[in-house]
Amino acid sequence: MQENNKQKTSSLNAKTEAWSGRFNEPVAELVKRYTASVDFDQRLAEFDIQGSVAHAQMLAAQDIISQEDLTVIEKGLAEVKQDIQAGTFEWLLDLEDVHLNIEKALTDKIGDAGKRLHTGRSRNDQVATDIRLWLRVVCDDAIAGIVKLQTSILDLAEQHADTIMPGFTHLQVAQPVTFGHHLLAYYEMLKRDVTRLADCRKRFNQLPLGAAALAGTSYPIDREMVAKLLGFDGLCENSLDAVSDRDFAIEFTAASALLMTHLSRFSEELILWASPRFSFIEIADRFCTGSSIMPQKKNPDVPELVRGKTGRVNGHLVSLLTLMKGQPLAYNKDNQEDKEPLFDTADTILVTLEIYADMLRGITVNKDNMRQAAFEGYATATDLADYLVKKGMPFRDAHEVVALAVKHAVQKSCDLSELTLENLQQFSKTITEDVFSVLTLEGSVASRNHIGGTAPQQVLLAIKRAKQAIS
Repeated sequence: MQENNKQKTSSLNAKTEAWSGRFNEPVAELVKRYTASVDFDQRLAEFDIQGSVAHAQMLAAQDIISQEDLTVIEKGLAEVKQDIQAGTFEWLLDLEDVHLNIEKALTDKIGDAGKRLHTGRSRNDQVATDIRLWLRVVCDDAIAGIVKLQTSILDLAEQHADTIMPGFTHLQVAQPVTFGHHLLAYYEMLKRDVTRLADCRKRFNQLPLGAAALAGTSYPIDREMVAKLLGFDGLCENSLDAVSDRDFAIEFTAASALLMTHLSRFSEELILWASPRFSFIEIADRFCTGSSIMPQKKNPDVPELVRGKTGRVNGHLVSLLTLMKGQPLAYNKDNQEDKEPLFDTADTILVTLEIYADMLRGITVNKDNMRQAAFEGYATATDLADYLVKKGMPFRDAHEVVALAVKHAVQKSCDLSELTLENLQQFSKTITEDVFSVLTLEGSVASRNHIGGTAPQQVLLAIKRAKQAIS
């Protein structure tokens, strides 16, 4: 790639840079390659053109450029956009970035009118605008991706609203829950992720254009007009902050890191559940790979990679925070380093959401293994304590009675439900025949019949509410 760029730039006149008149010698080739961003900021091209069209329309409306100039600028930018979309646009390293490449191509097409486009703006406010335009689309796509994933979760949860599995604390069997209820915990996490991204989008949807380099401009511009044309909710009201702020990049990456953390936790559970030690689920073959040496292996590569890519996004967040922590106002070249972490974060979460939604649709659940596992670890012990409390015993006393009963069951290598009434009554005469309905797995989950509880009835109601919320 660099070699191709060197070939492209070798024939360029040394004065192609927008700022070259100030300098007595051309920039060294190594410095060009080191400082250029065009290899990665090309993805902003269509947003750069969108912003330029709105800027030109405002300049014409304010009589800063003529209507004739506006007409040829709009036509020229449309042609440049077509060239980019067709893949015939020649990106030049000497021109550093997406902005100067487009401006040079426009000027080559339409002449002096193209040179007037940059009136009243700087690359500083231009790039800040372009990134926000791009990030709006990314936020919308990410939210749509989360909703698709939530739909997959809800569909799977609905199928297993009454499928009993062990709930864990400390990765030890704690109490019976339903698989549908367990899945809904991840729906709730994703619901918060949606609100964070939407809130982030709302906060950064303010127009920086018009701040120029750092101090504003002496031209009679109409920033409100540009904001309206580009769909911004308002203006960045301090020119220094407008060009140097990267809070929006940090905030988006922070929201993305938390999203990936949620999916990493989910992935860890899928990996455990798919292992022979659990054998709760099977992940469809298309999301797994085998071993080059062990023919029996089926490795859960997708959830493992999600776990790994979470570290990647977390790293981008730290990178952006570190990038900004020592910068004085206003714009500094350091800010060029915001794009690659931000772009990669966006790429990572969007593809992860897409593949995750599909992967959940390919999961097969082993109900019998889940149910059998729920018998391990005396999962209904708390139900026995609650039973005694309802009979009038203080909870702490009930807790001690049940602890002794569990100890007895451990010695006999049986479940609490397998103890006889006589066995149980040696720990408390309060226990009667009706205790056995409490000690069943079905009775345990059904008794949690309140909003947020694991009772199948409540799981189905929660799914209904959730589907209405995302429809």
